[in-house]
Amino acid sequence: MPSDILSETCVVTTRVEDPKAGFQRELDEKRALEIARYIDEEEGTIPNSIVLSAQSVADLKIVGRGKTLEFNRLPGAFLILDGQHRVYGFSKAKTTLRVPVVIYNGLSRRDETRLFIDINTKQKPVPSQLLLDIKQLAESESEAEEVLRELFDLFHDEADSALSGYMSPATAVKGKITRVTFNNGVKPLLQLFSSRETNEVYQIINSYLKAVSSEISKKTLHPLLAKPVIFRAFLALFPLVAQRYVDKHENVYTADNFQRIIQPVFSNISMAKFEKTGTSWSSLKEYLEKRLTSKLSL
Repeated sequence: MPSDILSETCVVTTRVEDPKAGFQRELDEKRALEIARYIDEEEGTIPNSIVLSAQSVADLKIVGRGKTLEFNRLPGAFLILDGQHRVYGFSKAKTTLRVPVVIYNGLSRRDETRLFIDINTKQKPVPSQLLLDIKQLAESESEAEEVLRELFDLFHDEADSALSGYMSPATAVKGKITRVTFNNGVKPLLQLFSSRETNEVYQIINSYLKAVSSEISKKTLHPLLAKPVIFRAFLALFPLVAQRYVDKHENVYTADNFQRIIQPVFSNISMAKFEKTGTSWSSLKEYLEKRLTSKLSL
C-alpha cells in the first residue's frame, strides 16, 4: 500500500478520529522523525509489514479475482496493530513508499486487543550485543564503533588479555562482558587516545586492567573484573589513575607501574564491597576514587 494512503487512513486508537492528531498524542514524534529522515535522506526502506485491522467504515472488499483489495479511503478506515511509529514516520516523510501490509478483516474489538497484546509481548527483539557484533558486515559502523569493535576483539582474542575468557561477543552470558557493557565502559575513554592506534589503546588499557586484576587476585580467586558493575567502575576510574601515571611515569605504560598507583585503593579494603556491589557502577567508582584520593602520599 502507498505510504501516504496509510497515513491518511490509519489510526492508533479507535477513540481518535483525526489520524495525525492521534499519532501526535499517542506516539513519540522524535522516533517518527528519525524514521522520516532515514527514508528521505538515506533512501532507506523498512521491509517489515504493517499489521492493520479493517474497521467497518473501510467497507473492505476483495475484488479482481481475489488479487485486489478495495476500501473507502477515509480517516479511521484501519486500526494499526503493529507498526504505529513506522506509519507516523511515513506521514512525516517527503518520500512516498509502497509498504508491505497485512490486513485483518472482521475482527471483534476483543480479537484486535488480543492480537495487539500478542504482537507486543511475544516478539523477541534481537540482542543489542548481536547487532553490534554484525554491524561490520552491514558496513554501518561509526568510527568510534569500529575502534570499539577492534578493541573488544583484541581483548577477546589476545593471549595476554586481562579479560581472556571473560568476553562474550554476541550473546549475554552471566559472568562475561558483552559488547554492550564493553562499549559503554570504554567509549568515554576514547577521547584520551585520539592520537593513538587501536593496538596502542589496547596495550595501555590492558596494562591497567592487568594491574587491577592482579590486585583483586590478592583478595579473592573469583574473577570479579568480569562483573559488569566492577568492570565499568574501574574503567571510569581510569582517567584519574592515568593522570597520576603520566605525572610519575610519563608515557611508558606497564602493568607494574599501574599497579603501584592503584595499590592504595586495595589497601585494607573490604571485599564485601566488590562481592555485593548492587547495580550502580557509578557509586562504586566514587568509592574507589575516594580511596585513591584519601590515600595519596607525597
